[in-house]
Amino acid sequence: MQKYEKLEKIGEGTYGTVFKAKNKETHEIVALKRVRLDDDDEGVPSSALREICLLKELKHKNIVRLYDVLHSEKKLTLVFEHCDQDLKKYFDSLNGEIDLDVVKSFMYQLLRGLAFCHSHNVLHRDLKPQNLLINKNGELKLADFGLARAFGIPVKCYSAEVVTLWYRPPDVLFGAKLYTTSIDMWSAGCIFAELANSGRPLFPGSDVDDQLKRIFKLLGTPNEDTWAGVTQLPDYKPLAAYQPSLGLAQVVPRLPARGRDLLTRLLTCNPALRMPADDAMAHAYFHDLNPSVKNDRC
Repeated sequence: MQKYEKLEKIGEGTYGTVFKAKNKETHEIVALKRVRLDDDDEGVPSSALREICLLKELKHKNIVRLYDVLHSEKKLTLVFEHCDQDLKKYFDSLNGEIDLDVVKSFMYQLLRGLAFCHSHNVLHRDLKPQNLLINKNGELKLADFGLARAFGIPVKCYSAEVVTLWYRPPDVLFGAKLYTTSIDMWSAGCIFAELANSGRPLFPGSDVDDQLKRIFKLLGTPNEDTWAGVTQLPDYKPLAAYQPSLGLAQVVPRLPARGRDLLTRLLTCNPALRMPADDAMAHAYFHDLNPSVKNDRC
């Protein structure tokens, strides 16, 4: 730790405190995530170990870089690249509406980071604006992999207690224990709508029932015809049969038709029909994206 000079506290992470710091040798600004190790704890929290293991493998320009891990008897400190703010703070700093070119750039970078994770058999499972970091160059990076997991390893089931409520897909809300990369694609769709609306959440539910009601009011209530197997999910319960609304134009009025089409393909209740990240990056919405954003060199 003598190598770093703490400058200020940035905030509280999933399992510890985050500080802005400077490397005394290189003068580079970094972020230090301090993990609490309780006396009665059985070593390092599993979420911290998971994040360390995954981020050591996931090296990509749209994923926050883990530089170092410092471990002592009482403390574990993760040294990350420093980003100026997260997407939530970016929304809070907006004066007026977000530029639509910025929406397109951020969304493409989010999808590119997800495509890389998914190609390496990693589900993030906790995508939300607070876990997307933005640096001064306008680069967006996926962060906070404390709930992520490798899905290449055969397991009987995953936890349904993942993804912050507002960004949780209906299959997980219904208690699905087996899910794929589609879990992250739903969250990406929710974030896309929030980007287009300058930070206004699309489905700000107060509990699981309210969340499902908000989703189905907009997208229509699924049934066995539109989503085979939905009634067999562990927590399925019959809900009012809402018809799909007239479309997303009223909900995201600033998004062009191609953007609304992409959003529709991400916000699909049936997880088997949700568009994967690679296909989403190739969508016509991104055809006129600035070539400098498409350059994906790490």
